[in-house]
Amino acid sequence: GGPRRLLLISNSTLHGGGYLGHCQQHIQSFLGQKVKRVLFIPYALHDRDAYARTAREKFESLGYGLDSIHESCDPVDAVRKSEAIFIGGGNTFRLLKALYDNSLIHEIRKRVLEDGIPYMGSSAGTNVATVSINTTNDMPIVYPPSLQALGLVPFNINPHYLDPDVKRTHMGETREERIRQYHEEPNTPPVLGLREGTMLLVEGDKATLQGVTGARLFLRGKKPTEHEPGADFSFLLTDNNPRNL
Repeated sequence: GGPRRLLLISNSTLHGGGYLGHCQQHIQSFLGQKVKRVLFIPYALHDRDAYARTAREKFESLGYGLDSIHESCDPVDAVRKSEAIFIGGGNTFRLLKALYDNSLIHEIRKRVLEDGIPYMGSSAGTNVATVSINTTNDMPIVYPPSLQALGLVPFNINPHYLDPDVKRTHMGETREERIRQYHEEPNTPPVLGLREGTMLLVEGDKATLQGVTGARLFLRGKKPTEHEPGADFSFLLTDNNPRNL
């Protein structure tokens, strides 16, 4: 075993670039040379074959083989034998339901937290790495048995975080308002709003913001704070992380 290693990416495609293009150097640095094959979990999208082709092409270009879990006759066994896991984006509810349906919640947790294999997520794959999917942006198109997710970190993330556009006339709720509503409920954990082009690298008990934009941190009962790439978020990994109960 070894310490948990996570690369939690806000988005898989950044404007002007291809699939995972904006973070491919981070991926190579994260996976290193020991990993030869990555287990891809495409459950967040309906067309799993097409999704696996896209991911396989990208990872092979980076020097890694890729196996898609939907092509395995035994998904649990595939997780148990995996060297690294990557869960892609799409609909978070569909993804989490499939993880429960295939009995993979416990298996992935064990491989990542006990065995120390690398875990990568983008968008929905980042959402399910956290405490719950309560702060996803997606529509609940299916019912997972629970909103509780993998719990690889003890807080929540809001991928694709959007700042209010002061020039727009749209009067709907902002992302910040929705997160504040979540924090109106008791005992809710911190929420890290990851803007497009940003990712969180977790190595053991150290968490560092990486990428080209920034993040906004929401703690219950406190004003949100701004953080630039390079920011140390290790304090969020402790069991007594700041939350105003």
